[in-house]
Amino acid sequence: MGQMTAEQFAQRAFDLGLVTDRQLREAWAAFGTRHVSLEEFVQYLVGRETLTNYQVDKILKGEKSGFFYGDYKVLYLVGAGTFARVFRAVHRETGQVVALKVLRRRYSDNPEHYEAFVREGRVGLTLRHPNIVPIYEVVSEGHTHYLVMEFVEGQNLRDFMKIRGRLSPEEATRLMCDIASGLQYAFEHGLTHRDLKMTNVLISTEGRAKLVDFGLAAVDEHVDDDLLSEFANPRTIDYAGLERATGVRKDDTRSDIYFAGCIYYHMLTGHPPLLETKDRIQRLSKHRFLNVPPIQKVLPEVPSCVALVVNKAMSLDVNRRYQTPGAMLVDLKIAAKRLREEAEKAGGASAGLGSADALATPKRPVMVVESNPRMQELFREQLKKAGFRVLLTSDPERALNRFREQPNTAECLIINAQQIGRAALEVFNQFGEPGNLQHVPVILLLDPSQQAWKDQAITASHRLVLQMPLTVRQLREAINQLLPQQPATQSKPTED
Repeated sequence: MGQMTAEQFAQRAFDLGLVTDRQLREAWAAFGTRHVSLEEFVQYLVGRETLTNYQVDKILKGEKSGFFYGDYKVLYLVGAGTFARVFRAVHRETGQVVALKVLRRRYSDNPEHYEAFVREGRVGLTLRHPNIVPIYEVVSEGHTHYLVMEFVEGQNLRDFMKIRGRLSPEEATRLMCDIASGLQYAFEHGLTHRDLKMTNVLISTEGRAKLVDFGLAAVDEHVDDDLLSEFANPRTIDYAGLERATGVRKDDTRSDIYFAGCIYYHMLTGHPPLLETKDRIQRLSKHRFLNVPPIQKVLPEVPSCVALVVNKAMSLDVNRRYQTPGAMLVDLKIAAKRLREEAEKAGGASAGLGSADALATPKRPVMVVESNPRMQELFREQLKKAGFRVLLTSDPERALNRFREQPNTAECLIINAQQIGRAALEVFNQFGEPGNLQHVPVILLLDPSQQAWKDQAITASHRLVLQMPLTVRQLREAINQLLPQQPATQSKPTED
């Protein structure tokens, strides 16, 4: 394809229904001419959130489909698997943001495949629980099959663990309570998960765990074994191996409990308990389950109340394993209580270790936009020590959408432009435009090579631009400058 002009690009975007005539008129008026480069024009539309980078790439490639599914406009790709792809999308009339799970084209013409996919969705339609991602619609029309689901702002547990390494017993136990609660609700409705693994647990920016992809137990009943390696999620092979080793049927909830124990083990130790391999024979082997190192050997300091839950959940004797997720949840809550009590006992000595900053801003939510995983971890740890609750995202556009949907998402937004680039500046400036986001305190962090952007930033007393490198103390002081504990105009003395 030859180089496209800005006008040609605008026409294609209009023909596809991605932009309106009014939006294009406003864009041309902003430039004062139509003789602008394609790059400038695209940057303007993306910066105003008229288009997303995903849509732009598809337009430039000459693609004509995949921009809309029913009433939903696709914004960008969230994740892709062998069987389906997941997009963030928005309803063109209501503006509701959702996740679309779309069956891949190569499976869409095979009734055995797409009917199983639709059955999975219909199972999910029946589930409504805080720790299960709800499915709102199941659509199957012609060659197009997709599920409309809640969009969870955050990341899956596997990616979360890649950044965190391992979790404290307190945090791991809290997340396991969420997982067990969701499993128990499904169990009470006659359902097992059958594909419980790290990527099927989403961690929201609020730190809650939510389960996705229920319904594979129903799907499996309609898929012959020859299709298993291609059609079913690879984790179902792990279930088959466990079931062969323990002699239980396919829909036994105790298999879900075993793999819940595996997730708990992984969160605590930072390592999966089962040997990870793509070899089908090894995954079906009983020895794989017999060779799990005891958690006390891998993590000698693990609290006994936590080790008890892990070991009971992962018992190969199904009669010694928890018989229901609810029974596991009871012990998890007991463990969580004991961990809290132990922390409170040590709290008298440790309470004084925090800085004055930590006391000045206890548990105030701060959102950080950072694309580097190591920097994400640094921000999270250091700001947490300073007494903040930290929300993380790697996409400034996501952060902007989040605040637009819920302006009180966080009390301060920090955007690090070092690796994100100019998109960080554009989002920073959009917070400075007239509207309901104008009051949000925002800090833009620039690399020395990006200092020319400082003059382009819309700053104010609550909108700062700081140069990296920056010490943690300097950043905390900047945040506290924007978020004083008491308003400056308030004369009433602070109450203890």
